[in-house]
Amino acid sequence: MGKNLTSGSILKNIVYFSLPYLLSYFLQTLYGLADLFIVGQFNGVDSITAVSVGSQAMHMLTVMIVGLAMGSTVTIGKAVGAKDARQASYAIGNTVTLFMGLSAVITVLLLILVKPIVAVLSTPAEAVADTTSYLTICFVGIPFITAYNIISSIFRGLGDSKSPMYFIAVACVVNIGLDYLFIGVFGLGAAGAALGTTLAQTISVATALVVIRRRKTGLTIRKEHLKTRKDMMNRILKIGIPVALQDGFIQIAFMVITVIANRRGLNDAAAVGIVEKIIGIVFLVPSTMLSTVSALSAQNIGAGKHDRATGTLKAAACIVVIYGVAVSAAMQLLYEPAVGLFADDEAVILLGGQYLRGYIWDCIFAGVHFSFSGYFCAYGWSAISFLHNALSIVCVRIPGAYFASKYFADTLFPMGLAAPAGSLLSVLICVAAFAVMIRHRKKSG
Repeated sequence: MGKNLTSGSILKNIVYFSLPYLLSYFLQTLYGLADLFIVGQFNGVDSITAVSVGSQAMHMLTVMIVGLAMGSTVTIGKAVGAKDARQASYAIGNTVTLFMGLSAVITVLLLILVKPIVAVLSTPAEAVADTTSYLTICFVGIPFITAYNIISSIFRGLGDSKSPMYFIAVACVVNIGLDYLFIGVFGLGAAGAALGTTLAQTISVATALVVIRRRKTGLTIRKEHLKTRKDMMNRILKIGIPVALQDGFIQIAFMVITVIANRRGLNDAAAVGIVEKIIGIVFLVPSTMLSTVSALSAQNIGAGKHDRATGTLKAAACIVVIYGVAVSAAMQLLYEPAVGLFADDEAVILLGGQYLRGYIWDCIFAGVHFSFSGYFCAYGWSAISFLHNALSIVCVRIPGAYFASKYFADTLFPMGLAAPAGSLLSVLICVAAFAVMIRHRKKSG
C-alpha cells in the first residue's frame, strides 16, 4: 500500500521523494516560462505583460488548490504509515468528492469576475484586452487543473512522487508544441498561450486517468468511499484550509507588489513579471522541500516515529540553506543574462536585474520556513504556517515593497529586498514555534 518512507536513510528518502517532485515543479514552472518565452518571440511588451499578469493570477489559484490538497496528502500519508488501508481509501474518496465540487463552483465564479479581476490587478491599459482573454480561457480549464493536482496529492500521500512527474511531463511537451502552433503560426498572442496551457492540462489529466485504471495501488475505491464523512473532511480541511489561506495570502502579496510595479509603468511591470518567473525556477528546491517534509513526516508520524520526522526537517533545512547561498551568490553575477532570456528591451533588462539581485536572497530564508511549514502541516499545526506568513506579509513584505517603490523611484533593487526581509521574520517565528513543540512533546512524554 504505497511506498514505505518510515525506514532507511532519512537523506536517501528525501532525495528519493524530492527529485521526482522537483522535476514535476520544474515542468510545471516551464508551463509559464514557455508561454512567456514564446509570446516574447512573436509579440511585444503588451503581450508579455498580459501573460505575466494573467499567469500570476492563475498561479495564485493553483497554489491555493495545492495548499488545500496538502490536507489530503498528509491524511493519506498518515494512513499509509499506520498501514490502515480503509482510512486511506476514505481519504482518497473524500478528496475526489471535495475537489470536484469545489472546482465547479470556482470556475463559474471566476468567469463571472474576470473583468473585475483584471481591473483589481491594475493591468496597464495596453495589456487589458490580452489579459482578459488569457484569464477567460484559463478559467475554463480550472476543473482540469484541479483534477491534476488532486491526482498528484493522492499519489504523493501514497509515497509516489514519480507518477505526477510523468503526468506533468506529458502536459509540458504538449503545451510547448501548442504554444508555437497557436502563437507562432496562428498569431493568437496571449490567448494562444492560454489555449495551449488549458488543452495541455486536459491531455495530462486524461493520461493520468488511463494510468490509474491500470495501476495496482493495493487500495480499492468504492462508491461508499466517495460519500462525504464528517471526520475525514475535518481532517483534510483542518490541515488544508490554513495552508491554502497561507498560499493565497502569499500570492495576494505578490499581486499587491505586481500592482505597485504596474503603477510605475509598462517596463517596470514587465520586469517584475519576468523576475517572478525566474524566481519560480530557483525556488524549485525550497518549494519541493515543503511538500517533501510534509509527506515524509506524515508517514513517520503515522508510524509513531517522531524522531525521524524531526530528522527529516533538519536534513531538508540544511539542503535548502546550502542551495540558497550558492544560487543567491551566483545570481549576483548572472542577473542580466537571466532577465535577457525573456526580453530584449534594455530598460526591462536593467530594471529586472535590479529587482532580481535583491529578491534572490529570499531563496535562503524561504527555503528554511518552507521546510518548517511542511513539518507543522504533518503534525496538523498548519495554522502556524499561516500565522508566520501572514505576519511576514503584513508587517514586512508589502510595506517594504510599497515604501521602497515610493522612495526609490529609479531602481527596483530595494523592492526586491522586501521579500527576504519578510522571510527572515517567518524563520524566526518558525524556530520559536518549533522550540515550543519540542518542549511540549518532552513534557507529555
